[in-house]
Amino acid sequence: MKRTRGQQQRNRGKVVVATTTTTTTQDALQACQRGSGRSRVVSVVSEVEKKEQETTNLEEFPPELLIKHPLQNTWTLWYYEQDKNKSWEESQREVTSFDTAEDFWSLYNHIKQASELRQGCDYSMFKQGIRPMWEDDANKNGGRWLINLDKKQRSTDLDNFWLEILLCMIGEGFNEYSNDVCGAVVNIRPRTDKIAVWTGDAGTQASVMEIGRKLKERLRITPKMIIGYQVHRDTMVKVGSMTKNTYVV
Repeated sequence: MKRTRGQQQRNRGKVVVATTTTTTTQDALQACQRGSGRSRVVSVVSEVEKKEQETTNLEEFPPELLIKHPLQNTWTLWYYEQDKNKSWEESQREVTSFDTAEDFWSLYNHIKQASELRQGCDYSMFKQGIRPMWEDDANKNGGRWLINLDKKQRSTDLDNFWLEILLCMIGEGFNEYSNDVCGAVVNIRPRTDKIAVWTGDAGTQASVMEIGRKLKERLRITPKMIIGYQVHRDTMVKVGSMTKNTYVV
């Protein structure tokens, strides 16, 4: 009998994993992507917390239908919302962590898309134990591949780019250089939205350049469009509003 690929279904607020028989984590990520819904909730943090409190009646399904596909790393979602009464670090909220393809889609389908966030808000997805800030030990010697998107692209490219980057990261799509990737950040701003992939060592040129090339390939960015890599230390001591690019692809 030919087996069908896994798909997540919602049932009265519960996430039920049905017929999960894909053979690899990459297959599971792609299968769930094709079948994933697009409804979104109002609050990022409160809805995730609510979801985590809910239980799923697993006794309704035979064990072979509840197989999950483990990721190589555990990933943590962070949410930043600007608050004048708090420091930047205090405004960063650690939302939740996941380590399977199915749990990623459960999370992704319960939160707003990046384009729906208010201006001044960020999503960050980093390997567990790494904070989305330059000063973290895993980031302080690294940098970021930065993609700038104008306001028109918020409704056309932003969500697609962000999702593709997440799938590439958690599916180890940067191949032998995946260990050098720390995480990714999307910033929603009044004039220009930004998406960045952070790496841990700006000095490893071969690794940084290959990650940049793979990023352009996955996002189907045309050769004419240049993206730049900025070292975090340069960004921290920049003069004016611009930071120089150390590498470009």
